Amino acid sequence: MKLISWNVNGIRACVNKGFKDFFNQINADIFCVQETKCQKEQIELEFEGYTSFWNSAEKKGYSGTAIFTKQEPINVVYGIGIEEHDKEGRVITLEFEKIFLVNIYTPNSKRGLERLDYRQVWEDEIRKYLLKLNKTKPVVMCGDLNVAHKEIDLKNPKTNHNNAGFTDEERNKMTELLEAGFIDTFRSKYPDKEDEYSWWSYMGRAREKNIGWRIDYFLVSEDIKENIDDAKIHQDVLGSDHCPVELDLNI
Repeated sequence: MKLISWNVNGIRACVNKGFKDFFNQINADIFCVQETKCQKEQIELEFEGYTSFWNSAEKKGYSGTAIFTKQEPINVVYGIGIEEHDKEGRVITLEFEKIFLVNIYTPNSKRGLERLDYRQVWEDEIRKYLLKLNKTKPVVMCGDLNVAHKEIDLKNPKTNHNNAGFTDEERNKMTELLEAGFIDTFRSKYPDKEDEYSWWSYMGRAREKNIGWRIDYFLVSEDIKENIDDAKIHQDVLGSDHCPVELDLNI
């Protein structure tokens, strides 16, 4: 099973920058998208053989997630059942026979860390939600988690310490999630691989120089760690300030 996750930073803009070409070329079984920045009715985007599910923010042009899947899910859930967290369209869960797939767009703590307190609450609720699902069957969680977990996961850890996405608080929450029973699939395969990033600033030719951060992930329940065939970061795919990440899962 091939799964793709991509923060497209506006699906309508990304469609004009090659999204469809990559989608068709990669031929994923499940393709998850974050930061769609539109309501479903604002774009015609369907692919033959796929069913799509969209969760848009109440605020237009903001946040939002979508999933395109070849296999019909048993059940679909939008959000995590807490209104405070669900109005921004950040979570979609598809239940399949053997797994739950959860597509997540984690809130950014923002400049000045003005949203860090809210982010901490979000992280605790998401962890509870994933652990509840995990009691029933294994979980595959993907998305833009807006955190570089370790120093190896960004180019300039020293100068970025305590900036949004690399605060001790955010990194500790990621550690808590992993210690609760989840695997960072890329690091499980490539624990020491450097210069592998999934997001680059639009400023200072950061992408050209590969001055980036790895903030897009596939996490899986420890129960299916042995089912991970490979994890990839498609750094050569343009169209957004993020690039797609891939999980190949034998399940």
